[in-house]
Amino acid sequence: MSGRLVVCPTPIGNLEDVTLRVLAALRDADVVACEDTRRTRVLLDRYGVSASLVSYHEHNERQRASELVARMRDGAVVALVSDAGMPLVSDPGYVLVEACVTAGLAVEVLPGPSAALAALVASALPADHWRFAGFVPRKAGERTALWSAEETLVAFESPKRLASTLASLAQADPQRPVAVCRELTKVHEEVVRGTASELAARYADGDVRGEIVLVVGGAPEGSADRAAALDALQRLVEAGARVRPAAAVVSELTGVSANELYRSLRG
Repeated sequence: MSGRLVVCPTPIGNLEDVTLRVLAALRDADVVACEDTRRTRVLLDRYGVSASLVSYHEHNERQRASELVARMRDGAVVALVSDAGMPLVSDPGYVLVEACVTAGLAVEVLPGPSAALAALVASALPADHWRFAGFVPRKAGERTALWSAEETLVAFESPKRLASTLASLAQADPQRPVAVCRELTKVHEEVVRGTASELAARYADGDVRGEIVLVVGGAPEGSADRAAALDALQRLVEAGARVRPAAAVVSELTGVSANELYRSLRG
C-alpha cells in the first residue's frame, strides 16, 4: 500500500490491554513515532516486536511531522503512538495528523485503550451525554465555568492539584457527584465515588499519587447560563475592565447575580 499514517492506542497501564491489530501495525510499520522511545520499547519487547523508533513529542512535533510526511510521500508506513492511550487525546499527534490530511495522505485510526472512557464507565455517572475537558484548567474563573457543564464531565488531573480542584468544585456545588479514578488498569487501581464535599475532605491533605481521571456529574439546569455569564465577565476583565462594574453590567444583561459572578471569578 502507499504511504500512510496508522494511529495506534497503547495500554494505559496493563500491557496485556494492547490489541492484536495494534501489534500487527507496529510490526508492519517502517517507523514508529513515539513520545518516549524507551517506554515504547518496553511494550515492543514484551511482544517481540522489532521496529525502528523515532521520537515525536511536544518539543519537536512540527519538525518531526514534516520529516515523517516526507517519508510517507515516499511510500513509508508510519505508526504513531503516545506513552499511553490514544494519541492526540491530551497527547502529541495533532500536528502530524493535520499535516497528513493536508498532504492528502491516508490516516488510519485503530481502536484501543482510553483512560477517559474507562473512567467514565467506572464512575457510575450518566454516560449518554458527556464532555472531555483535557486537563482541569488552573485559573479559578475557567475552573468554575467548567463546573457549570450540564453533562457529565471527564478530565485529567495532576495528583498535586487534585485537592485544590476538588475544593473548587465543593465550593461551587458541595453535593455534586464525583468519582476520582486513579491508576486505572494498574495494580493499585482505585475508584472513589462520593459528593464533592466528601471527596474534597478525603483528599484535602494532598497525599495521593498516580495517574488520575476525574469524573463529575452534570450541573443542575441553568448552570450553563451562569457559565456563559462568567465567561463574558472574565473576557471583560482581561480586556481591562474592573471586576465589580463589569459584573454589574453582565448581571444586568444576563440576570445572573453580580455578587455570584464576582465571587466565582475571584474563587
